[in-house]
Amino acid sequence: MKYLSPYQKLVMVILAITQFTVVLDFMVMSPLGDILMKSMDINPKQFGLAVSSYAFSAGVSGIFASGFADKYDRKNFLIIFYTGFILGTFLCATATTYEFLIFARIFTGIFGGVLGAISMAIVTDLFSVEQRGRVLGILQMGFGASQVMGIPIGLYLANIWNWHAPFSMIVILSIILLIIIWFTFKPINAHLKLQNSSSAGAHFLEILKKKEYRITYLFTALLSVGGYLMMPFGSAYAVNNLGIKQADLPLIFMCTGISSLIIMPIVGRLSDKISKVKIFTFASIWASVFVLIYTNLEGPLKLYTIIPLNILMFIGIMSRFVPSSALTSSVPTPKDRGGFMSLNGSIQQITGGFATLIAGFIIVQDSEGEPLKNYPVLGILGVLFMIICVFLLIRVNSFLQKRSK
Repeated sequence: MKYLSPYQKLVMVILAITQFTVVLDFMVMSPLGDILMKSMDINPKQFGLAVSSYAFSAGVSGIFASGFADKYDRKNFLIIFYTGFILGTFLCATATTYEFLIFARIFTGIFGGVLGAISMAIVTDLFSVEQRGRVLGILQMGFGASQVMGIPIGLYLANIWNWHAPFSMIVILSIILLIIIWFTFKPINAHLKLQNSSSAGAHFLEILKKKEYRITYLFTALLSVGGYLMMPFGSAYAVNNLGIKQADLPLIFMCTGISSLIIMPIVGRLSDKISKVKIFTFASIWASVFVLIYTNLEGPLKLYTIIPLNILMFIGIMSRFVPSSALTSSVPTPKDRGGFMSLNGSIQQITGGFATLIAGFIIVQDSEGEPLKNYPVLGILGVLFMIICVFLLIRVNSFLQKRSK
């Protein structure tokens, strides 16, 4: 196992915290769902649009970015898009109407949706294949950390003041991070020596033509759909169907996040030592079982029942992302890496946005405070996509093995 240099460790930690802010910005919309729907007097379909507007704008942005992402220093690329993300989050923190909130989410998505792809490209540039499982395990901890610290603190601030407070918190933290990135990151431009003189459009079409890339895009699309179906309405389901108090949601997210912080690095190391496909397959089976259990629960239930089931479900769901990200990051050649990651992230956001919209139409709530209907349908659809993704990742892995011979 290759050891990480001090600079690699620094980059890994900073990218992980950056991911924390980006993930929190998106994830906080779900626990704020019940508060937003009541304070703005909007229905599940309108809330679904508020969530998916970020995803759609992020997807379109990723498509445009894929053509020129490999033609610039990745450090500068990161700084530009992170600055835009901060401005968009500030707009969310000042939104007073539903229409302005939609605009703010679209603006944030334009910049925030590309940041994950930029981070993945940097990881692939600076870390070897043997190191990526560990590094991606740490980066995925951003999700867990957002639940341990970000979402509970955000909900606490929202309960004290209003739903704008979590976004203000993200803005302050992100500004500090931007300054650190500016002064500590070295130029990341080795890929520029591999570029030809083709235009951004030509580079984009060149990426689309490769079969192995298209298979990976399909895998990413279905992986995203399975995740986005249930997530946006998770808090509303817990409050209205399972009888959880709004004040208890931070505790649920905190416990789930702590488990993610513990599990993700372990999964990353196992992915490097054993087999990324085997880990992904096992995690998919695990997740499928607990998704079907959780989405068919009938309330009211006690916290000591909900919390363990929620933890077990998310362990399976999140453990799928580390091995799959490590494999898919190995698919593009160095000269295509930034464009591939941008387009891959774009597909993830767009399909996730469609999934959220579909979920908004499937979910029905007769009146405020009434249980959500059809949530089990989302669970069944999610499991179906999980199964399909196992077979697609096997194909991706098969291509990588043939190329390495």
